Amino acid sequence: MTDSDFSTVSNTPQPPYVEPRDHALALLTLGELRTLESRAAAALPPNTLMARAGAAAAQFVIDQNRHAPHLAALPVWIVAGPGNNGGDALVMAARLRRAGIDVEVCMPVEVKPDDARWALAEARQAGVKITTESPPSFDTFGWLIDGMFGIGLGRPLEGVFADLAARLSRRSKASGGVLALDIASGLSSDTGEPVSRSADGRAQAVRATHTITFIGAKPGHFTGDGRDLTGKLYIADLGIADLGVKPPLEPSVVLNAPSLFGSHLPPRDFSTNKGTFGTLAVLGGDTGMCGAPILAARMALYGGAGKVNVAFIGTDSPPYDPPHPELMLHHVDQISLDKMNALAVGCGMGQSERAKKVLVDVLALDVPKLFDADALNLISSDEKLAAKIAERGARGDPCILTPHPLEAARLLGSEVKKVQADRIAAARQLAARFAAVAVLKGTGTIVASPDGRVSVNPTGNAALATGGTGDVLGGLIGAFLAQRLPAYEAALAGVYLHGLAAEELTGEGEGPAGLTAGELAPKVRSLLNRLFYAT
Repeated sequence: MTDSDFSTVSNTPQPPYVEPRDHALALLTLGELRTLESRAAAALPPNTLMARAGAAAAQFVIDQNRHAPHLAALPVWIVAGPGNNGGDALVMAARLRRAGIDVEVCMPVEVKPDDARWALAEARQAGVKITTESPPSFDTFGWLIDGMFGIGLGRPLEGVFADLAARLSRRSKASGGVLALDIASGLSSDTGEPVSRSADGRAQAVRATHTITFIGAKPGHFTGDGRDLTGKLYIADLGIADLGVKPPLEPSVVLNAPSLFGSHLPPRDFSTNKGTFGTLAVLGGDTGMCGAPILAARMALYGGAGKVNVAFIGTDSPPYDPPHPELMLHHVDQISLDKMNALAVGCGMGQSERAKKVLVDVLALDVPKLFDADALNLISSDEKLAAKIAERGARGDPCILTPHPLEAARLLGSEVKKVQADRIAAARQLAARFAAVAVLKGTGTIVASPDGRVSVNPTGNAALATGGTGDVLGGLIGAFLAQRLPAYEAALAGVYLHGLAAEELTGEGEGPAGLTAGELAPKVRSLLNRLFYAT
């Protein structure tokens, strides 16, 4: 490579990276990425992909420095691992050095692959300072760059690399400015699970404030521990699309975005009426647990359902909901559930024999259904109930199941640890076993369809870590079912808007601490109208 190959650094009018927000991106698994890499490499001169990755990372730091003078005034510190991730880091160092930025590379173990050896020669030719030891303190450095290990790491971080990962993470939490190349070292790109954890359960991986990933985003950036460890994500596609090398037409995992469900929302024409937007019944609320279905039903109103009923199992239900007298409250024996357009079942339902009988009756109805909370616990403990859900899905009318990890573990006869170790695989197993749309809740909620479609949701934050938020999610998805969205798209719409509402409220100072589940509903209404019904 010649100096002309570095000419885009600091002078590029359009940065060679983008933010992935609001796009239904293919999330590339390790196997898919390796296929794309090999196709691109075959169409390019040697070392080109690494050169482009390093250039994009260098450009990112240069661009960020314009907005972070406290970092720009200090040299950049880079740790380079022994593989191609270290090669990307070395190219980055060379480009920064040629752009006039002070940079120091720590390379505890010399790089081995041919591409990385070329990158090492480039760094040395550029005059980059390369050491084998890390400094006692990072206080004299601005940006810290994690170039230790990329997507292929299959073993725990050890020795000097484990120590550096811990130090980088401490810096990330204290003052920021930690950039990971491709993926935070120690994080699985396919699952979002750290390759290893400490005895107290902490991730043994780098916690970055920013990540620039190459060719395409990965599932692990968005689910499990991935969102915390990745920080703010940027994608540099390295120009492979210009070569005709593109992600698979039907990727195994995609990022949830409005384009996946927006076209299924019903139009709000002048000639419509409440019947146009369906009638939902939220079924649950055993004695002493009436609040859960009311929360869900309130959200369904704000989610656009034409009419919303609550069917209580218990004996202490209120006659009406004072904040929302629009809700129609009944005892379950006094409502014709078969006349509903959709049912959301399980909020505060309990697990009594009475609840089980109601669930058996509900399963016999030919109405779109969502099952949450105690309904899921009843299903997990009764093979006949589980079989009835699978039979319905086999007929082409899948139910929606919305478990959190513990409920998912019960449904699968597994353990929470195994569910969380590969959330995408667990959601797929749920969808296959029950022939249902599975919504595995948590950081980076997974939505899996029995036809094989899988989406990872990018919205949401810690504001949702409070009682009742699962109930309102069930009510919101139920509202979309009542509006006749297909089950998969109803789930996508619900989890996306539910998470985005939490983010917007947090941005307004109402979270993440202390946000209550009921506060989400008005914000969801605002988002729904702004994003899909603005004129």
